[in-house]
Amino acid sequence: MRHLKSGRKLNRTSSHRKAMLSNLAVSILDKERVTTTVAKAKEVRSVVERLITYGKKGSLHGIRLAERRIKNKDVLKKLFDDIAPGYKDREGGYTRILRLSERRGDNAEMAIIELVGREGDEQRTRKKKKKAAPKKSKAAVKSEAAEVEATESVTEEVVKEEAAPKKKKAAPKKAKAKKADEPKAEDSTEKETTEAASEPVAESQEESTEKTDAAEGDDSDK
Repeated sequence: MRHLKSGRKLNRTSSHRKAMLSNLAVSILDKERVTTTVAKAKEVRSVVERLITYGKKGSLHGIRLAERRIKNKDVLKKLFDDIAPGYKDREGGYTRILRLSERRGDNAEMAIIELVGREGDEQRTRKKKKKAAPKKSKAAVKSEAAEVEATESVTEEVVKEEAAPKKKKAAPKKAKAKKADEPKAEDSTEKETTEAASEPVAESQEESTEKTDAAEGDDSDK
């Protein structure tokens, strides 16, 4: 019977148990949230709350008492400058234990021990788990692809319409070129007409020469 024997031995010697609780308390003050077994969390709670009480006093004696447990100077400074002043209006109850599921393997009861009222704690309570977006069906994906193609075709048509006036403006240059080519065509037609008119004259001259030659031949025969 363990009458009037408080505390848990945790299957460790007194020196080992004291060192383990000191290290766990330093981790809680540094990280402000630690996952451990329920038995260890209940044992270390008193150590952490006593250290915060020393920090609230802020005296030289309190610093020396806290140094017995906290060997890390950075954590000791954080305790007296940051953590303890935030609990001036709170009389005890600086930590919270949240139970978790059993640990796989040895089936030990697990828990989270954290500091109450800290900025990180407030942020965790404010943040809500974002719901995962539902997976889109194949029909929805196809419809989205069709919409994208339609928008692309519309944009292409708009671009073509915007580019069309530029082509119309360039057309007068071609008209000017055609006008410049027209006189050349007229000159070629004039040449053809002159050539056609000169051909009958040449033929008539040839016929007349042939007739004269024939007449001279007849005279010579006579």
